[in-house]
Amino acid sequence: MSEKLLILLPPSETKTDGGNSLFPSASRWSELDPIREEITRDLVTLSQSNEAAAAKALKISAKLAEIELTRNQQLLDAPPLKAAVERYTGVLYDALDAASLTQVQRQWLEEHVAIHSALYGLVGAGDGIAAYRLSHNSKLAGESLKARWRDAISDALAEHPGPILDLRSKGYVDLGPLPESVRGAWGNVAERQPDGSLRSLNHFNKQAKGQFVRLLAQRLAGTANEPLTLEALSAVVAPEFEVYRDQEATVNIVRHHPQA
Repeated sequence: MSEKLLILLPPSETKTDGGNSLFPSASRWSELDPIREEITRDLVTLSQSNEAAAAKALKISAKLAEIELTRNQQLLDAPPLKAAVERYTGVLYDALDAASLTQVQRQWLEEHVAIHSALYGLVGAGDGIAAYRLSHNSKLAGESLKARWRDAISDALAEHPGPILDLRSKGYVDLGPLPESVRGAWGNVAERQPDGSLRSLNHFNKQAKGQFVRLLAQRLAGTANEPLTLEALSAVVAPEFEVYRDQEATVNIVRHHPQA
């Protein structure tokens, strides 16, 4: 198994349409397939039942209910698939802008980035997924998503021998925490101000994550440089970012303010 860096990203509630029914589906972490299939069936059943109840359980607004529930209802009917990193949209994925990367940079992204989905579990950035609506705190019949995913995701991550940078939001970390046995840490994103102080990023947290991963793809693709520690990433992303260990389970990813 590869010693490559693995970066974990959260999904996004907003997704693009389209795709191709012949696109290869999620192939990494095939041990998660039984859970993926079970959740898909339960999500389809919910979405085909009382639409008002389904929209409430999935926290979908009345404006988007018809579109989102229709997507869910079609999940068992060979829906069109699209690479996960292009299926998701929103602040993080707009900043990452995978579609504009070169072929070599895109290959690096697909080899080093995984996205943690409430429906699919862990998927590679280039794995094909359908458009759907399901969040980490959605309610399906039977066991909670946390009960279904938590041990399986942690076990899958425990098998990765290389360093893991966890950029997931807390809700998705709860669906499968990094096991203590891995060489990994959760990334705390902040910004260095002109006076040298650090400012936490809220809405712009997602933007910074997308910019950071894009920068890694641009600077590491096509090179023999395979960072063996998370701290080694700091030299790669300087001067735009710095990376340093805050505590054993956390690394700070600090974006430099343009005037800093």
